[in-house]
Amino acid sequence: MSNAVSALNGATWTQGIATVTEVPLQGMITLRGQLTDAKVQKAATSAASLEMPERGRANCVDDRGICWMSPDELLILCSYDQVSNKLEQMQDTLGNTHSLCVDVSDARALFDVSGAHARDVLAKLVPVDLAPDQFTSGMFRRTRMAQVPAAFWLHDTDRFRIICFRSQAQYVFDLLKTASATGSAVN
Repeated sequence: MSNAVSALNGATWTQGIATVTEVPLQGMITLRGQLTDAKVQKAATSAASLEMPERGRANCVDDRGICWMSPDELLILCSYDQVSNKLEQMQDTLGNTHSLCVDVSDARALFDVSGAHARDVLAKLVPVDLAPDQFTSGMFRRTRMAQVPAAFWLHDTDRFRIICFRSQAQYVFDLLKTASATGSAVN
């Protein structure tokens, strides 16, 4: 059996106004269903051991989380080695409830952009107002980053987490490196 590896083997960029790091092997489960259904909510909250986020928000702690993706979709985050167990647990909770749970861990890449200029770096690439009073902790957005779909949230003070498709990981990493080049602070 082969060993799982992240898209860019944990690539890191530290030579600019922000640090860009690929987060290695994050467990990710897509849960689709009626988000107001008690079983759907229990499947999500039990798997992540966190409360349901409101619309347009993420509730994340370390490598666990629940991200609101759309009116009928959540992204459940867990440690990579727990995905199979979490999927089984979720499917048991859901029973015959009309829903879908899928392991998307190996189909996605996850990046951290951190530092005092993290907002500036991301603001160059997404059509979202990232001013500190407009984009606060826990807010979650699905959007386009230059030419590709991406989702992101403020994971911690001065640290964003960005999800993209694995096939686009190198492109997104290069975008983030360029946007964080030395001397490119927005002021």
